[in-house]
This record gives sequence, structure tokens and C-alpha cells, in this order.
Amino acid sequence: MSDEFNFDGKPSRRASGGSMEVWDILSILVLLLTVCIGVYFLAVFISPNSTFNLFPPGGRSVTPTATSGPIQLEPTWTASPTLELTPTSTLRPTFTPLPTNTPFSLIPPTRTPRPPTPTPTPKAPFSAISVSNVESTLIHPELACNWAGIGGTVVDANNSPVIGMVVVLRGSLNGNSIEQQIVTGINKEYGPSGFEFVLGNAPVASSKTLYVQLVDLQNIPLSDKIFVTTSADCDKNLVLVRFKKNR
Repeated sequence: MSDEFNFDGKPSRRASGGSMEVWDILSILVLLLTVCIGVYFLAVFISPNSTFNLFPPGGRSVTPTATSGPIQLEPTWTASPTLELTPTSTLRPTFTPLPTNTPFSLIPPTRTPRPPTPTPTPKAPFSAISVSNVESTLIHPELACNWAGIGGTVVDANNSPVIGMVVVLRGSLNGNSIEQQIVTGINKEYGPSGFEFVLGNAPVASSKTLYVQLVDLQNIPLSDKIFVTTSADCDKNLVLVRFKKNR
């Protein structure tokens, strides 16, 4: 008797287990349906104009289609106005004279002789015919290079020595003023009418700061001022000046 009836009032384990399996399947189906609906609404929310949306906002957009318009023709070429040429007057032919014969002669023309170039006449009675720098040993071999000076001679138009002429030396040398005079014929080593000026005991260079000149006893010039250049070279420590009387 105890095997057929359960007096405790508790349901049997087999009946309870069968009803739980059906509710579980229904719950799973509802959950899947909920997920599908959620996915659908999410897809519609993200892309409202998609094909899944049965009610798209504002209706579906219509894709514009290309329509053919009227064909426009290219503008036609318009000829530019042409310039009207003004007729010019035709020049009348001019008369061309016939060529004439040019006379010629077999006799060559005579040359007209040119007048000789006049030689300038010196104003002063005497002129310097030569100015040169030489070695002083030609006159003073014993002094070698320990000397510097100016010397020379004076001759007349026939190259005869003129003795007693006054020769002056003026100017400056190394910043020192120089003025000396001497009479020709004293320094015979240059010749019968020789003269000489001593500048120092060593060669010294200068450029036309000194000049020599012939004067008379009243200090009236008888020649132009002959400017000389001295050299510091021992081979050119003597300046030779030769005067000659003009004809």
C-alpha cells in the first residue's frame, strides 16, 4: 500500500522534470525573438534608408537620371572687314643723262714741292747739345764711387772752346737749396773750357730738381735752364752737359 500512494503530498520527480523542459524552450525562443527584433531596430536606426526599413523617412530618394539637352552649335566664323587700298599715283619716268667721257692725260701730274719745315731759331745764344749720365771714374778715377757731381764744356759755333763763361747751378737736392757758379776753363780734365760742380761724396738720386745755365757778368741768361737728373748708381754719378753757341 505504501508503494502505490504517497501520503506526504509531494509531487513526483518525473512529472516535475517534464514541465520544466517546455518552459525552458519557450523562454529561449522568446529571447531569440527579442534579440532579432533588437538587431532589426538597431539596423534601421543606423541606416534608416536601408531596404529593411518598411517606413523610410520622407520616402525613398530617387536617383537622378541623365537627360539629353539641346545640342548647341559652335559659333560660325565671321570674316573680318578687309582694308581698302588707296590707289597711289604712278611716278613719271625721269630722264637719265647719257654717260660722258672723262678726259684723261698720259702725262702724270707734277707734284707740288712742299716748303721745307722751318727750323726753330733758338732765342738764347747758347744751347745744350748733349746731357748724359756717365761714370765719374772717367774724370776722377781715384775717387771711384765716393763722389757725385755735374761737369761739362762750352764751345762756340766752330767747336772752339769758350773760356771765361759763367755757369750757374741752382735748385735743390735732398731738400737742401743749392746755388753755385763757376767760370769755364778752370776744370781742364773735361777740356780747355771745362767746368764742374761737386754735389757730394756719394751718388744721390734726384729728378729735375737742379738746373745749369750760362749767364753773363750781369747775370743775364745766355742759355735756357737745363734741368738734370742725378742717379744713385755708381755707374751714373756724373752728369755731363755740353753747351754750344748757336749760329
